[in-house]
Parts: sequence; C-alpha cells; structure tokens
Amino acid sequence: MPSPDARFIALEGPIGVGKTTLARLLQPLLGASLLLEVFEENPFLASFYQDRARYAFQTQLFFLLSRYHHQKTEVPAALAKGHLVGDYIFAKDRLFAELNLAGDELALYENVHHALAEQIRVPDVVVYLRADLDTLMGRIAFRDRPYERNMDPGYIAELAAAYDRFFSRYTASPVVTLDTSSLNFPADHTAVSEVAAQIRNALTEGLYQTRLPLE
Repeated sequence: MPSPDARFIALEGPIGVGKTTLARLLQPLLGASLLLEVFEENPFLASFYQDRARYAFQTQLFFLLSRYHHQKTEVPAALAKGHLVGDYIFAKDRLFAELNLAGDELALYENVHHALAEQIRVPDVVVYLRADLDTLMGRIAFRDRPYERNMDPGYIAELAAAYDRFFSRYTASPVVTLDTSSLNFPADHTAVSEVAAQIRNALTEGLYQTRLPLE
C-alpha cells in the first residue's frame, strides 16, 4: 500500500538527454527510492536500430510489456516506503509506437496499451528534459553503447520533435520543462539542487509546463 505522503517523480526526454544521470543525482536530495528503466534486455533493440521498419513491432511490444510489468510491481512497492524518482514514464511507450508503427500494427498496439495503462500509477510530477540535436548526439556518442554507435541523427531529431508534441498536450501530471543543452549535472551540484527545488514547488503548486531558470 503506497504511503499517503509518498510522491512519484519521473524524468522524461529523448534518447541521450541525461534522464538516468539526473535521476541518480536527485535521489538523495529528495530522499527517494530509484526506478531505472531496464531496456538492454530487449532482444530486438540492436536489430531495430539496424532496420527500424522490420523490427519496430517486436521491439515496441516487448518494451510495452516489460515497462508494464516493471512499473506494475516496482512502483507500488517503492511508494510504500516513501518517495520515488524514476527515469521514464509508462505513457512514453505510446510516443515511440506512434513514431515507429502504422496501420494494423499501431491499432493492435494501441488496444493493448490502453488496457495496460489503466493499471499504472501516474507520476505526481514529470520533469521533461530537452536538448538540441548536437547535444543529444554528443551524449549518445560519449556513453558509447554498442547498439547506439550508428545512431541515425534523423531518428533522434524525429524523436525529439515527437517528445515536444507529446508534452505540448500532456496533462496527466504537472510538468517541469528544462533545456539541458548547456547543463552538465554531474559537474554542477547547484543546478541539481535547483531542479530539486523546482520539483518540490511543482508538487506543492501543481505547475504545468514550467521552464526552469537554469539556461
């Protein structure tokens, strides 16, 4: 049973924006547990980056079910102990599906997603991280994951635009928006503290689409 005072704070944004890094840094400041997405277990992911059209449906369906089971079990358990910081929201799965699927595959996906989403806890606040394309590609190259070494900049640009569209109409939770292009959180503890303060304000005031004064 979730603690009545426990809050679920989730970070979101395109590939390479720094969600996991910031989630780890925020965890001790917010006195929270940590929920990190498990994506490397997807057996179709490397093939997807080689041939998006051929492997999109398998990749997306695996992610949908994996994310559902992860959040269905881990989020309530963590919130029973206190606050929780996560590096993704379940709703983002549909964003990727809309980008990569079409026709009957998208229709089937949406039916399954709708049934599962009703059972997932919505975050109390979402921090939406943005960055320009050069920054995203630089961070992807720096972390050097094998399956991301030939990442198509066009796909990342599409994804970043899709995230902007998604959060322009997202109303399920208060959203704090932050452009991270000029920020280096591991080296700037003041910036991390500022983000933590903005999260606390959003939880108290219910702010929507608030840009942090950190640029």
